Amino acid sequence: MRRSPSHPWSSAFYSLAICVVLVDGAGPALAADPVPFQVPVGQRQLFLDDHGIDRISALKRTMHRPAKRGAVIRSPDPKQTVQTRTAPVWDPLAKRYKLWVIGIDQNLWESQDGLHWGPGGQTNTRIMMAVYDPRDADPTRRFKAPLLNQGFAVSSDGVQWNQLKLAKIPSSDEGNFSFDAHDGLFIHTVKRGGTYGRSLALATSRDFVTWDDLGIVFQSDARDQELGRTRIDARFDDATLHAPPYRDPSVYNVDVYNMGVFRYESIYIGIPALYHATGPVPNYPNTVGFHLLQLACSRDLKQWRRLGQREPWIGPSRLDSGAYDLTQILPPSAPLVQGDELWFYYTGLKWRGSFTYVGTFPDGQYVPIPGRDRDAGAICLAVLRRDGFVSLDAVAQDGVLDTRPFPLRRGRLHVNVDARQGELRVDVLDASGRVVAVSEVVRGDQPRVELAWETGSLDDLVGQTVQLRFTLRRGSLYSYWLAP
Repeated sequence: MRRSPSHPWSSAFYSLAICVVLVDGAGPALAADPVPFQVPVGQRQLFLDDHGIDRISALKRTMHRPAKRGAVIRSPDPKQTVQTRTAPVWDPLAKRYKLWVIGIDQNLWESQDGLHWGPGGQTNTRIMMAVYDPRDADPTRRFKAPLLNQGFAVSSDGVQWNQLKLAKIPSSDEGNFSFDAHDGLFIHTVKRGGTYGRSLALATSRDFVTWDDLGIVFQSDARDQELGRTRIDARFDDATLHAPPYRDPSVYNVDVYNMGVFRYESIYIGIPALYHATGPVPNYPNTVGFHLLQLACSRDLKQWRRLGQREPWIGPSRLDSGAYDLTQILPPSAPLVQGDELWFYYTGLKWRGSFTYVGTFPDGQYVPIPGRDRDAGAICLAVLRRDGFVSLDAVAQDGVLDTRPFPLRRGRLHVNVDARQGELRVDVLDASGRVVAVSEVVRGDQPRVELAWETGSLDDLVGQTVQLRFTLRRGSLYSYWLAP
């Protein structure tokens, strides 16, 4: 694996550390949530939105960015640029990960550990994205893939594919694909035209036959245009970042180039690639620019909440870093869960296009840009703490969070907390608001720790309606869950 240094940007809108996104008030009850709140055993509860939260005091939300680990797949032919629009899937028969790429001759890559990859064969159909469905009783259909603007295909091994006689989901030239194994839901996102240009449309299916096309569910807005102008100007003013070759403020625009959408525990997470157009390409109806990956979440795949005040979640590396993700960054469709980490595989490209268009459209021709025709892109890895998208932090004073009431199921309560400088305690309240159990104090950096009880017991409360009260001192709380 080729590693590159993790350099933060010098501009004000990026840091590899953390980004404070919201400071909650003194503790008023939150607005009523129409969605019933449950805490299923084995499903982690995160804090990306207010679902499941009844009251909060002296806690702030913080968005965390993944740490870049550099390139894990490079093109064997430096004249070809490797990209991906999917995530690795585990093949239980071959006992290895499989990842489909585009732009190079070797379409399928394989790995036993997710770090060291090698060619896995040439597919008989151009596959951009695929998933593995272990539920399908027919082993010849367990690998499933959308064929962009063509339909869908299935495979027994991820190499030999059979196209199905199914209608396509209309797109322009981009897509993404994931599988929600919890609900048995296939999620296909595509690019369509919207208010400010490229936008995200989404279709779902439970049987991989009948598809529900939801239309455009996510697009840029006036706020994105405002932020985009500031970020484009900051990009050109920063000599440590790659500057696009053309700059014309009359062309500045922000739209959604691609978006990975996936189910993570109890919520859907989206990673939109916001394309920032900086200028026109001479004699050709397109633009140059750069991408910034952001973070969003949804409960229904229709209504989306932006996270981190629209700050970049993954942005470009510095020119002197030796990295690939200098200009174009295309999002993963889902992470791999590796122990206490989430591994995200994304496309990093040094620039937008290795050719310039010379002549009058459409009779001109592409001419290689000197120095831009070799080793231009790679599949890169970024690593995040498990559940680490957003934390609730207590800084100056003790912070308190009360969950919404929920029926308690039998299980052992766990938390993901970083309390190296402080501590966390959890109280259990019954339906009348009386404290009926108190946990022992948790200290240290604990990505998955089972709570022990100082007084009371969860076993005695199974079947009752309870609330959890988290009291945090100088620490960061990421999630909680009931383990079987």
